Amino acid sequence: MSESILVTGGAGFIGSNFIPYFIEEHPEYHIINLDKLTYAGNVENLADVEHNPNYTFVKGDICNRELVEFLFKTYHIRGVIHFAAESHVDNSINGPEVFIQTNINGTFTLLDVARKFWMEAPFKYKKDFEGCRFHHISTDEVYGTLGAEGLFTETTPYAPNSPYSAAKASSDLIVRAYHHTYGMNVTTSNCSNNYGPKQHNEKLIPTIIRKALAGENIPIYGDGKNIRDWLYVLDHCKGIDLVYHRGKAGETYNVGGRNERTNLEIVDTICGLLDAMRPRQDGKSYKEQITFVQDRAGHDRRYAIDATKLETELRWRADENFDSGIMKTIKWYMNKF
Repeated sequence: MSESILVTGGAGFIGSNFIPYFIEEHPEYHIINLDKLTYAGNVENLADVEHNPNYTFVKGDICNRELVEFLFKTYHIRGVIHFAAESHVDNSINGPEVFIQTNINGTFTLLDVARKFWMEAPFKYKKDFEGCRFHHISTDEVYGTLGAEGLFTETTPYAPNSPYSAAKASSDLIVRAYHHTYGMNVTTSNCSNNYGPKQHNEKLIPTIIRKALAGENIPIYGDGKNIRDWLYVLDHCKGIDLVYHRGKAGETYNVGGRNERTNLEIVDTICGLLDAMRPRQDGKSYKEQITFVQDRAGHDRRYAIDATKLETELRWRADENFDSGIMKTIKWYMNKF
């Protein structure tokens, strides 16, 4: 009989890349995908697994304790991989309440149901539930912002600067508390900016491609010199798989691409590739569509992750560099748009 694992938020960008990969890698698992299908979730992202006997989709909210308890009992859940989160910084500035509700209360609900289902007392798992694990996916934004030098490590103090990152930081600390207070088998991974197929249109890289091809202005915040460390989504999925199976209980692992780029470098690269792959009819460069817009409130200047711990302890390596990953990404979106 296959082992049931609850994946939350699996219809979102990273989750919908993770589930097909995970099902193929681990046919011994039955994946239960619980997703509320907010604007960022799309079941069409999972069309390639929807008829797979090892996959079940459930529409619902991670904050609904009754539903989560029902799923644990019905499917005898033995693992949780928790993606579900509100994640767009601009939206968190305009409407922070849903971020607090989903990212903090939702994470607490999942942890608490799992603890009561798997454990009979602090530091004592029920018979047959030893080894059950809760893996929590978080972000490098919990660490705040960096100067021109240095990298985020797993011991960097938390200093979140937006309602989104503050809610994620809070959820990370609740996960940590369940390990230290109850002895629960938890792991956490904090990743840098992901890019690749199936990302929501509102995010930076899909926006650049979409606006370029539509002949519209390509909006870049401020001076465009904010720096992010870019990680191809499938490399992130492989890192999550490793941490879930081989990570040490209670530990955090940073997943980063070692691909630092300013937003200006990103838009320049994409426009240059589009000029070659699908030239504008007027012969001009897509770079002429770049426009600068008012900067986001509290816009962190630089993020960059040190993934040494994941690389040395679990032997993770990114298969894509930015040049190879962005080419795959552009081809996917050209097909979509």
